[in-house]
Amino acid sequence: MRNSVIGTASIAALFIGGYLISSNLRAAGVVEKPRIAKEVVLEHVEIPEEKPMVTPPPPARVEPPAQTATQKFTAFQVTDKPVDPSEEPPRMEDLDPKKSIGVMNRDGAEGANADPGIEGLGKGDGVVTPPPMPEKDRIETFVEIMPQFPGGEEALNKFLRNNMRYPHLASEQGIEGTVFITFVVGTDGDISDIKTVGARKGGGLEEEAIRVVNKMPKWKPGKQNSRPVRVQFNLPIRFQMEQQ
Repeated sequence: MRNSVIGTASIAALFIGGYLISSNLRAAGVVEKPRIAKEVVLEHVEIPEEKPMVTPPPPARVEPPAQTATQKFTAFQVTDKPVDPSEEPPRMEDLDPKKSIGVMNRDGAEGANADPGIEGLGKGDGVVTPPPMPEKDRIETFVEIMPQFPGGEEALNKFLRNNMRYPHLASEQGIEGTVFITFVVGTDGDISDIKTVGARKGGGLEEEAIRVVNKMPKWKPGKQNSRPVRVQFNLPIRFQMEQQ
């Protein structure tokens, strides 16, 4: 028994010892070889030529436009107090077409274009950019200077009295009232698109009103920003029978 135990232990020790010796020998044989880096030599290196700095020229000086002439035209206000004659706005026929409408009377350089704006409402740089030109077929309903019958309102009333004839049918039936006519005054003063609006009176009143408007001479065209524009104008015509 003793000999068997000793023999078995000797065999086990032999295997373990052989394994350890073999591992040490393999570990000792693995030696890392040093790595030699390849030398890199730079040849024919071109250095870019430095470009000289160019100073940009100063911006061109833009002369401001010549000061334009303006004519004072005060906005209408409703009041129950007497108005100073000096504060009354000028009549349309008294306005100078070569001057722009403004808040004061000011002389301008000869040949300067009419200022399209009102002084004091610009951007503060002294330069006012005009608005785009109205389209050719565009019809305005309210402009700075409305169209006017040649000679003014008094001449218009005189023209209506001299040319209007009371329709026979309306006279027989006792029809009277106001007919509202609307028409377009073109840029050259011609009248077009004449028609009636509102409730129809009958008796030939509408037809007579249109006939009289068709006979009118050319009007003074309306203006916006000093340019003639097409304007729709409304004209009431009163038909009243004479009291017998």
